Amino acid sequence: MALYEHVFLARQDLSQAQVDQLAATATEIVEKNEGKVTKTETWGLKNLAYKIDRNRKAHFVMLNIEGPGAVVEELERQTRINEDVIRYMTIRVEEHEEGPSVMMRKNERDAKKRRDREERN
Repeated sequence: MALYEHVFLARQDLSQAQVDQLAATATEIVEKNEGKVTKTETWGLKNLAYKIDRNRKAHFVMLNIEGPGAVVEELERQTRINEDVIRYMTIRVEEHEEGPSVMMRKNERDAKKRRDREERN
């Protein structure tokens, strides 16, 4: 089976529960088409480099997917239809990253720097 990483950006005005529901819906689509989601990461609300459909921020979500190409076709078709998703990208990878992704490690590193800075003050 092929391995994929699927990242989508959801509108900034959605609540975290709605973003989690979008991720759950994507997982259901993958599982209905004989695929498997091995990892789901929510990277949180982040600033965009430029406006996309009048949004300056977006909720970032990443899914690690294992399955045939038909899974990706259906997932992208459903994502295109959904108005809450403003951008998405799916890429094929040789292997999935073990542990937290680079973005999650960056968040942890930034939080540690903030804590250290606050302790000094």
